[in-house]
Amino acid sequence: MDLEVPAMTINTASIDSYVDAPPTQPTFDPKRIPGNPAIWVGIFSELSEFAIFFVIYFIARAHYPEEFLQGPSELHTTAGTINTLVLISSSYFVVKGIFALRNSQPESAIRWLWMTVGCGLIYLALKYWEYQWNLDRGIETNTNNFFAIYYYTTFNHMLHVGWGSGGIIWAIFRIKSGAFDADNHGGLIAAACYWHMIDLAWILIFPLLYVLR
Repeated sequence: MDLEVPAMTINTASIDSYVDAPPTQPTFDPKRIPGNPAIWVGIFSELSEFAIFFVIYFIARAHYPEEFLQGPSELHTTAGTINTLVLISSSYFVVKGIFALRNSQPESAIRWLWMTVGCGLIYLALKYWEYQWNLDRGIETNTNNFFAIYYYTTFNHMLHVGWGSGGIIWAIFRIKSGAFDADNHGGLIAAACYWHMIDLAWILIFPLLYVLR
């Protein structure tokens, strides 16, 4: 007895589209540290520097409690709060830029990264205005020990915001030139890691200098 086997039809177009489709890139690989060794050496060096500032802060606070009790009330807390929100927003923008680039949307990535740079510029402008506001009220580096630490720490952090903004601008132009794309953007990740370090440092600086009584 002859058995007739029904013919099977294969949709070759579907197979071709599957084979040709680019592999999905994971948004986060828990087995791999983001960035590169060089940037992490820099980040740990910068964090060590800020750690020294914090140690000096607590030593000085223990020796001059009245100055550190009165000092924060003389600062422009609103300016410090706005800059905190600005830096937190900037970290969100840089992450959105990375996700956009990984989704092969370079134009969107560039827009998000320019927003990050914009936040950096707002921070710098507001910090400059805050310094002028302080000077108009006679608050200078030699006013007392609290303000000496305040100026030294915040000015150092302001320099880091400037450097970090320059790194993000460099990454933007790398995207524009095609050097960074969905599969190759390690430099952007490194710049983002540095930017998050700047944000983290300020989140520690703000309550110590502006809030803690």
